[in-house]
Amino acid sequence: MLFSREETYVNFQSINLKISINMNPISIIVENLKCHGCAATITRELQKVEGVISVHVEVGPSRVDITTTGSEETLEACRRKLLSLGYPEAGSKNTTISKAKSYVSCAIGRMSE
Repeated sequence: MLFSREETYVNFQSINLKISINMNPISIIVENLKCHGCAATITRELQKVEGVISVHVEVGPSRVDITTTGSEETLEACRRKLLSLGYPEAGSKNTTISKAKSYVSCAIGRMSE
């Protein structure tokens, strides 16, 4: 895994704080990603996962780029969330139920745009 470190300095009334965040960028190729409605749902839901810093979805290559705090638990939570939305990781079992869930997630994403 690749790790990068971002350091931010905050000046609060002459008190300097140094905040360090370990950042772990990962890319996951998913099944059933068809449009920007899907992307909107994926982005919104993954941003709710504890430890996720940012999410970027590329529809064409069906790629979800996630930057996390680096914990393995966060990565697994993201994979579980994607599966629950109907977007299993490429190469895993893409069931009829996953496909149906992705259609619902897509519709919700389109309505929320």
